[in-house]
Amino acid sequence: MSVVIVGGHDRMVCQYKKICKKHHCKAKVFTQMSGNLSTLIGSPDLLILFTNTVSHKMVKCAVNEAEKCNASIVRCHTSSGTALNDILEQACGA
Repeated sequence: MSVVIVGGHDRMVCQYKKICKKHHCKAKVFTQMSGNLSTLIGSPDLLILFTNTVSHKMVKCAVNEAEKCNASIVRCHTSSGTALNDILEQACGA
């Protein structure tokens, strides 16, 4: 399963990727807005939005791209490793 994480903290990127790898998911993590974000997202199976640490512009861009490829979208207010782990357990199964 491919996962795109939008938002979160810069210092947590490696931990986000480790958690995704533990759940056998490929992950892309975007904590900052870049000019070509819409082309970098690709076509994931799951889009995770950490809404506390992301701009409205980034959310809008990511949601538009996810809807184009019919990806599932999960919004989470906290950007902790535990929150990501819980989301992936629900999405991928235990």
